Amino acid sequence: MNDPIASLIARLLAERWLSRDDTAVRELLTDAELRNDLDRRLASVGMRLLEHPYAAHIAVGIARPQESAVFGSAKAWSSTNLQLDRDAIALLVVLWALLVLPKRQRQIARQKADRDQDQEQMFAELKPVPVGAEVVEPINERTLMADFGEKLGGKTRIQFNLGSLARQGFIVRRKERIHEGPMLDLAFDYERIAGRVMDGALSFVVAEARQHALEMAEREAADALLESESERATAAELADAALAAAGLQADDYDAFQAAIEAVESVHAPDQTEALPEAVAAQADSVGEQASDAADEAAAQDDPVPPEDMKHEEAAADV
Repeated sequence: MNDPIASLIARLLAERWLSRDDTAVRELLTDAELRNDLDRRLASVGMRLLEHPYAAHIAVGIARPQESAVFGSAKAWSSTNLQLDRDAIALLVVLWALLVLPKRQRQIARQKADRDQDQEQMFAELKPVPVGAEVVEPINERTLMADFGEKLGGKTRIQFNLGSLARQGFIVRRKERIHEGPMLDLAFDYERIAGRVMDGALSFVVAEARQHALEMAEREAADALLESESERATAAELADAALAAAGLQADDYDAFQAAIEAVESVHAPDQTEALPEAVAAQADSVGEQASDAADEAAAQDDPVPPEDMKHEEAAADV
């Protein structure tokens, strides 16, 4: 006896998930009678179908009325029946927020744009919901370590949990990049969890990330300012050394300013070569000014003999 619903349920239990492109799955999702029969059979054994219009796969999970019996049988409420630790569940929530939430926003925006475009056409075609890899951007493992390493147990613990999540089908790891797995979009109820994550935990993470980015920008600006001030201070020190080597006084403002301009006008690789020439030129100029000033002072200090003294000296000679 051929029972497509029984075969589909058996495949879901054995393979844990099936693609929406599967022939039996497509028939199930487009036939209301088959869907009702599947839901009834799953409910009879305490299970339900995990399916979302924006998800690329379907799976089966515990029904709502049976959650207490499955997850609350121990002393503490269990968050999963996959034997995942609390830090692994925290990492799973972070990955869901980083992969599924942005994907869902892109899917909704694209569907809205297609709907607006179809309204302008008289015979518009029904377009499928984009669920492929083009709407999901992977996460770099190094970025994940840098952002959440301290909060999720460190690098070793995160690597171990990533391996566990990959084996459970939540993620796919390729070349140090984390891609969405077939079970990640089905692990959480988007309508219930999205608001809590975006308005609660994720808002704190986003605010912290923005504050970190702002601090980094301010630090880079401060470093650039200190570097420019250090370059100016170095140029001033070179000018002071040049003046001292030439025997000039710092209070000679004209010579001091000219030396600074000569040093600053030379590029960094040419400073050592051009500095002696600039200093020599300034030294010659100031030396000439000093020599002229000394001659004038000597001429002024030599007294001019009066007329009477000239007559007396002449009489003495006679």
